[in-house]
Amino acid sequence: MTCVETIQSYALRSLGIGERLLPREGFTLCEHFTLIGSGLIWNIYFGTLALLLGFFIANAVAMAKISPHRVIRKPAEWFVFVFRGSPLFIQFFLAYEAFVLLPKAGINIPLGITTITVATSWLTKAQAGALIVLILNTAAYSGEIFYGALRSVPKGDIEAADAYGMSGWKRFRRIVWPTMMRLGWPAYTNEAIFLFHATTLVFFSGFPAWQQRGDALYYANYFADKTFNPFIPYPIVAFYFILLTLVIIGLFGLANRRLNRHIPAQTRTRLRIRPQIIR
Repeated sequence: MTCVETIQSYALRSLGIGERLLPREGFTLCEHFTLIGSGLIWNIYFGTLALLLGFFIANAVAMAKISPHRVIRKPAEWFVFVFRGSPLFIQFFLAYEAFVLLPKAGINIPLGITTITVATSWLTKAQAGALIVLILNTAAYSGEIFYGALRSVPKGDIEAADAYGMSGWKRFRRIVWPTMMRLGWPAYTNEAIFLFHATTLVFFSGFPAWQQRGDALYYANYFADKTFNPFIPYPIVAFYFILLTLVIIGLFGLANRRLNRHIPAQTRTRLRIRPQIIR
């Protein structure tokens, strides 16, 4: 099989498109790059959706943590404490075990006249259950970042807004929130990078890969087990994630430039990428 034929057969295998059976012997470098690259689609799926949905939850968590009302503040504090205080791998495992315990036929919700059955089997699949865990996890970390940025908003900006007659939602939307984003964006960029790296834990936790349709690290582990040589597939995974990290830095750099467009160039906050080794 030529490299072109390999790409045609395995490029979208992680999505169930193309050759169904994995190669079993005589692995070529093209097969390594193609299958691991195919699995990277799942890493991008998990990271992108978790980042987008977690962003809105994180903003709500930050606002709740700074609330003077204990009923609103305490749940947000405990949410952040639980998800930041426990390992992500354990969160995947516990979530999967909890979803498996749900009734396979679904949960019945009686409404008097009729009963609605809510399906639960989809939660045990990685594309749903693991995504929920990633959303909550990144929301906790990002919420703490935005909370710190919210507390750092200069009082002078708020006083200036009051002087212009701004108050309530208008002041928050035009002054407080943009400043919070500008101050928290460099740290949030690091969180986004780590989130994409953390997606490699999905299929090594409780969530199984259906029909061997795993992510990049899943296929790298497959090659390493078959060839007893981890020095080819794992560097390829690292290569793909380095490229992915460069893309993230570029996109978030553009957003950072947009957030700081009103500040003189010599005083703008620059992105400083500090990858987290241990979470």
